[in-house]
Amino acid sequence: MSTHPVVCLHGFGTSYNSTWVANGWTALLEDAGREVIGIDMLGHGSAEKPTDSAAYENLEENVLSHFPEHPVDAIGFSMGAAVLLHLASVNPNRFNRLVVSGVGKNLFERDINFRDAIAKAVESGSADTPELRYFAQLPESPDANREALAAFIRRKNSPVFSKESLSNLTRPTLVVVGENDFVFPPDQLVNALPEVKLVTLPGVDHFATPKNFGFIDAALDFLDAQPF
Repeated sequence: MSTHPVVCLHGFGTSYNSTWVANGWTALLEDAGREVIGIDMLGHGSAEKPTDSAAYENLEENVLSHFPEHPVDAIGFSMGAAVLLHLASVNPNRFNRLVVSGVGKNLFERDINFRDAIAKAVESGSADTPELRYFAQLPESPDANREALAAFIRRKNSPVFSKESLSNLTRPTLVVVGENDFVFPPDQLVNALPEVKLVTLPGVDHFATPKNFGFIDAALDFLDAQPF
């Protein structure tokens, strides 16, 4: 069984506790004897919550500063998965294995209008589509800050992904995507990664992915971290 520590990185508008602790991931990994490194990204959870979008320009480097010196396994969902993919493409030696979920075609699309619509929904707490209503409701958790989350989503230098940039990610990578996720299909991502395995979750949308048992089982198997 692998002994690498496991970094867990949440998606936009949530936190380590709400994504990984509440859904049982942390307990399962610890039962398997793994050290879990839970990170709250800037603007989320227990982290600082600046309201100036410029404060988020070094987001990826801030996340990497929480890593130990030796290689880790890592699991990321949505925005957290995108951050990990960028870090692993630039610093593959810092990773052993990587699990990413809730990402796919969106990584290769630059939809400024959709980004701004998310930011406005977060700020106002209201929206006119189910997808945007999800984002509008995210800051209702006790540790959330609407202004900070809007600033996060408006940051100007988020990574640009391409087949060329992801070709540097030479570590084994598991991609898990629900077939009803708005990021589906993940073909472009899967085709860009040198060593990749894909798991599709039937009938699962973006927001149900972190608590889906198919995702949990696939990730634990891939990381050799089944507790039993």
